[in-house]
Order: sequence, then structure tokens, then C-alpha cells
Amino acid sequence: MLKNHEYFMDLAFRLALKGKGRTSPNPMVGALVVKNGRIIGRGYHEKAGQPHAEAIALDDAGLKAKGATLYVTLEPCTHFGRTPPCVDKIIKSGIKKVIVGMIDPNPLNNGQGIHILRQQKIKVEAGFLEDKLRKLNEAFIKYITKKIPFVTVKVGQSLDGKIATRTGDSRWITSDKSRAYAHRLRSGYDAIMVGVNTILRDNPKLDAWFSQKQPIKIVVDSQLSTPEEANIFSRKSSVIIVTLPVKSGQETENKEILAQKAKILEVKEKTGQINLKDMMKKLAQLQISNILVEGGGTLIGGLFDEGLVDKVLFFVSPKIIGGREAISSVMGQGISRLDNVIRLKNIKLRRFQEDFLIEGYTR
Repeated sequence: MLKNHEYFMDLAFRLALKGKGRTSPNPMVGALVVKNGRIIGRGYHEKAGQPHAEAIALDDAGLKAKGATLYVTLEPCTHFGRTPPCVDKIIKSGIKKVIVGMIDPNPLNNGQGIHILRQQKIKVEAGFLEDKLRKLNEAFIKYITKKIPFVTVKVGQSLDGKIATRTGDSRWITSDKSRAYAHRLRSGYDAIMVGVNTILRDNPKLDAWFSQKQPIKIVVDSQLSTPEEANIFSRKSSVIIVTLPVKSGQETENKEILAQKAKILEVKEKTGQINLKDMMKKLAQLQISNILVEGGGTLIGGLFDEGLVDKVLFFVSPKIIGGREAISSVMGQGISRLDNVIRLKNIKLRRFQEDFLIEGYTR
């Protein structure tokens, strides 16, 4: 029986993956209705605001759902959001058993769905492929429990940790295949973030080449020095410029110009710079649940200093740039003792032409 549960839960997991990059700030969820060992209904959450996986699977099964088993990767919800509670539909369907992959981390639910189903004499079992499912929704879990986005740092660097030469030349350190893969990554995130120096030096578009869905572009710019003709404004995608509050008597002309092209998000100050923790809280309030940070070294270093980085993707090219003045991938204050070094966990290594991708988690 356990093998059967894992088999059907794995199929539900694969269904959930179809919503990748489109469900935020909701989780990715897949569901199956199974009767006498046969799948009679399938569903996955396609997009925030649209029906949940359980509702779609039950509609697919129709009247046949009575007496069947529902497999769902995440505990059914009990609260009204953009859609009605899924537990109500499950109860009305006549489902006799529910197999849950993982309990919902959302404090609004968190065990309540299972409790209500059991009250209605529906058998519930929970905890199947949980590690796999937690990784699937790692961004949602952090966003819903910590109220800040899940942050991934992506770097393309030389073997000696440089992202540009002393003159600022950075095209191209990594291979074509590395850059193509990095572009595919973008479509899976709510937002792409860079510091203003990256805009001034490289003038990137920050588009996702292989996707119709374009992530929000975020520029961390304490002095509002982003040029109004910058490439990030070249297509109709949302741009947020994070800055410090304009003080009384300061020049506001550039703010007025940029406000016509982007949302200006003012955050608290910390030692004359942007308070990165306050920035993340305010971005979460805008329902941004996950961010891909692509540079530069100062911003990335600051995020590491504040303990805000969850995951890293370092593309390392076997090239030596050298130079004290060359720009490093991680700057900021850094650590004072090796006892405090950030050690990556769950490390994966992949190869793209001559480059290596090191992927890992900070906690």
C-alpha cells in the first residue's frame, strides 16, 4: 500500500511541476483522484486566482469521485482566498480517503484541512515524498512563514571570483550554454534583481528569452541614478526601483521621470545605504515570493552579510582575470573569522561546455 501511495504521489508531483513559474504567490500543487487502482481525475494549480488542483481533479472525475481516494501534494485549504476552500468541495464529492504529501505551512491552514476532513469521517494520511515536495515549494514555504522572499543568487564568474575586469569589461566570462541556461532560470522567478551599478555598467534588459511570462525587474538604487533610457525599460514589463526616501530640499526631477516608467519603492536607511531587510519585507508585501539576484558584487555581498540569501548558482569559467581593481562576485563587509564562513549544503555540480555550475543552499 505504501508503494502505491508513493507511486500516485509522484504522479501528482509531476502534475504540480506544470505550474512552475506561474502560481506565485501560491504554491505548486498537483492532485489525482484514484478508484480501484485507476486514475479517474487529474488536476494541477495553473495560476494564482484560478481553481486549485483538488477542485480541477474532482471536476475531472465528476460523479465517479464518490468512494474514491484523492492524492494531493499539499494539504487542502480551509480558508476563502481568491477561490473557495478545497475541503468543502472534497466533502461534497463523496471522497472517502485523502492522501496528503505535506502539511500546508501557511499559518491560516497548517493542519486545519486535515482536521476538518477527519471530522467528516474522511480518512486522511499525510507525509509522502515530503522532502521532494518541500523543495518543490521552497520559495512558498519561506514566503508564507517568514514574510520575505526566497532569494537565489546567480553569478557568472572567473576561476578567481571576478565578474568583470578592472575596466568593467564583463562580456562574456561564461559560455553560451551557461548563459542560455541562466536565461531559462529567469522565467521560474517572480523577479530579477540587480544593483544600479550593473545597470550603469552593462545596461542589461533582464528579459527571460524563452518565456512569454517576464519577471519583474528590480533595481536597487539608493540615489535614483538609473538612466531613463536604460534597457530595462525597453519592453512592457514591470520595473521596481528600490531607493531611499527623498529628503526635504533634495532634487526630485529624476524621481518624477523614473516614476513614469517604474514603481518607486522607498525603504528604510541603514548606515546611509538601503536597509536590505526592510526592502525584502516590502517586496513580500507586493506578493513577490522569490527573487533571482544577478549582481553586482556589492549588492550580493550585502545580501550575504544580512543573511538574506537562501540558494546560490555560481557559474565558474576556467579563466583567470586577476587585478586588485577587478570586480569580485561577492563583496560587502564579509566575515572576520573563518569560523563564521557560509558553508553550502546539498551541493550539486553540473557542467556547461567548459564551465561548471555549483548549486547549493546556505541553510
